Amino acid sequence: MFHFIGNILWLILGGLVLGTAWLAVGGLWCITIVGIPVGIQCFKLASLALWPFGRQAIFAGGAVSFLLNVVWFLFGGLELALIALGIGLLYCITVVGIPFGLQCFKLASLAMAPFGRQIAAA
Repeated sequence: MFHFIGNILWLILGGLVLGTAWLAVGGLWCITIVGIPVGIQCFKLASLALWPFGRQAIFAGGAVSFLLNVVWFLFGGLELALIALGIGLLYCITVVGIPFGLQCFKLASLAMAPFGRQIAAA
């Protein structure tokens, strides 16, 4: 029950902004044919950004994931990580906002290296 209430509050209080940012970056990557795999990964992480409580990202990548993460960091990852970090810091100002800030920090770490990650229930 906590996950459902947390996710509803998250969506209203900032999750929509982060989810929309992930969708926008994914859409930009999908404009080119070469960027479609990157865009698809962005869409997967947008679903996590919209509904993060009760879900986690598990690393299961290899060398190809590492190379994609390097390219990703240079062309989109840094901006998304800074957005999530900034929102997370604002949430952590209050005691009530700390769980939401921790979710933002989780998304910021995913924004730095999203490839090779799978979304699973916590």
